[in-house]
Amino acid sequence: MKLLISIYFFILAIIQMGLFFGIYHYYRSQNLLRPSLYWMSSLLVNVVGLLIFGFGIITLQNIANPEFNFTVANTFFYVAAMLQALFCMSLNQEISRRVKIAAVISVCIFFIMFESMRMYGSFESRTAVMAVIASIFYCWQIYELSKKRKVSPSKQLFYMQFASFAEIFFAIGRFFILIASAFTIQQVEQIPQLLILFTISQLVMNTLSYIAIGSYWAEQVVVANIKATTENETTKKLLQERDLLIASLLKANKTASTGALSASIAHELNQPLGASSLNIQFLQKKLSEGELDPSLQKEVLDSLLTDNQRAANIIRSLRSVFADEKIASTKVDLGELIDLVLTIARPEIIKQNIQMILKLEDHLLLTANKGELQQVLLNLVNNAIDALKITEKPDKKIIIRAEHTNAGVQISIADTGTGIDSNVQAHMFELLSTTKGTGMGIGLWLCKHIVMRHGGSIWFDSLPGKGTTFFVSLPLVAVYAI
Repeated sequence: MKLLISIYFFILAIIQMGLFFGIYHYYRSQNLLRPSLYWMSSLLVNVVGLLIFGFGIITLQNIANPEFNFTVANTFFYVAAMLQALFCMSLNQEISRRVKIAAVISVCIFFIMFESMRMYGSFESRTAVMAVIASIFYCWQIYELSKKRKVSPSKQLFYMQFASFAEIFFAIGRFFILIASAFTIQQVEQIPQLLILFTISQLVMNTLSYIAIGSYWAEQVVVANIKATTENETTKKLLQERDLLIASLLKANKTASTGALSASIAHELNQPLGASSLNIQFLQKKLSEGELDPSLQKEVLDSLLTDNQRAANIIRSLRSVFADEKIASTKVDLGELIDLVLTIARPEIIKQNIQMILKLEDHLLLTANKGELQQVLLNLVNNAIDALKITEKPDKKIIIRAEHTNAGVQISIADTGTGIDSNVQAHMFELLSTTKGTGMGIGLWLCKHIVMRHGGSIWFDSLPGKGTTFFVSLPLVAVYAI
């Protein structure tokens, strides 16, 4: 009899242990959702209680006054039932510190109470107390599960509710079987068969409730996976839309940056073209008169070649701003890039009577996207020119510095204008924020976007009445960030 009852407990312990390790290894393989510690702890504690109880029955001599290990085993059962109830509560709200403290105190009280009952009570009183306590926990579980199912319907929670109802039925059944018993039970062999059946049935229902919880968490993992997949697709589409928007803004910014200089550049082109035209007319006149000597011919041709190269350089500089370049890294000579930007801006610099001061270290080489960095520098130079347009200071200067740093390369573009109003400084790099009468307010925002995408940083320092300095720090090798 004792061996048979022990085997029942061992079988249930093995089933629950297999469930624990199966769930544990399953949830370790994914990071979307973790099982509740209350449930996993309850399952593990219940397995230990079943094993202790099973071994205790084998060595049991007098069921009326069993050994101390029965107090330990029943305390484990109490803790397991309480943790399962706390798990159900955690589905609806976070378990407060007060509840946790109360749970620990209740375990201590139960341990002392059951130990006293083990020493001075009877088998019937202990079994009745355990049946009542278990019924209280099962009612608590059913209440919490009902609340959860109203908010988030789940078949697995319904199955657990059903198992809890069945546990109540068998627990109350055990209580009434004991009341109906006409004699005091002293030996295991005296335990009514119906009581053993109801006890094992209650433990089986308890195992089914753990299985239902495991299925519930598996269900939640599936939902989380579907949600994550949907969110990933949505995020991917949003990123694509963002990239398209940024590409459009880059093109618009190129137009905005160079549109204001177009007339001056056209005027600049007229100079070498006009000189070439005069030289050609002079050359034609000398040829018709037959007075062209070799030295004069060489001088005129050299002049034509110089003017042609000058015009070609201006056109090439302007074309490079509007060229569509892929986001690819190339070796960039920062000194040459600054010269290229100043070639485009030079007509407006001359028109505004601005003095350019360059303080560039040698061999400023970095790996980056040349077209995008050109946009950044052109934006900042244009902003410096615009700042000097509105000032009445006689000594208009733009100072460009570039030097090596520990982080890579640092560029600064300073003007001697009136500075930036303190009220707008906090919004300088925001999209569609502008202090100019014309413009779309995307220049500095794009500058920041490009610099950060290269793994660098951009900031400014402005003093009222003294001017503004923009700083750009870039790594020697760009690491493009999304």
